Amino acid sequence: MGHGPAVKLGEDKASGYKAKLGVYLFVFYTLAYVVFVGISVLQPSLMESAFMGQTFAVAYGMVLIVSAFVLAIVYNHFCSRAEQRLNN
Repeated sequence: MGHGPAVKLGEDKASGYKAKLGVYLFVFYTLAYVVFVGISVLQPSLMESAFMGQTFAVAYGMVLIVSAFVLAIVYNHFCSRAEQRLNN
């Protein structure tokens, strides 16, 4: 029982925008992570210091995790708007 695609697939005119936005957000997140690793390697004593009741390493790591979710939501929002604007 082949049902076929659920929606009509066609050209995505927003694909260039989505790719460029994805690369920008990836570079932003990668730079934040490189700073985290750099601090860990160059100044490990800073990572041991207390920050908001946790070590700086744990606090920074949680910020990285939360920022990944925020960037995903931002990406979805702007890509959805671009698809509506360019594909209709």
